[in-house]
Amino acid sequence: MSGPPTDESEFIPRVGTFFILLGIFFSLLFLASDFAKQPDFDWLFLGMLAVAIGIIFRRRAPPPPPAGRFALIRKLRENAKKRREEKSKKAQKK
Repeated sequence: MSGPPTDESEFIPRVGTFFILLGIFFSLLFLASDFAKQPDFDWLFLGMLAVAIGIIFRRRAPPPPPAGRFALIRKLRENAKKRREEKSKKAQKK
């Protein structure tokens, strides 16, 4: 029982995440072969290729919407900036 089918804009970045994790796994296999004193560079190249493909797929994802966590701080800073500008305009008029 799965939910509604995901559209392509959600699916492609998930595939990218899968390729990144697969690349990390292949890189770990290379490290294991290196520690065993029998380095198999095929694992390293497969890992690098998988990570590169994963990054390309992940970059297609739209940026997440702003969370608004710092909206209050941003608003306070903007108000302070406006007050400073008004103060400097008054000082220049005199």
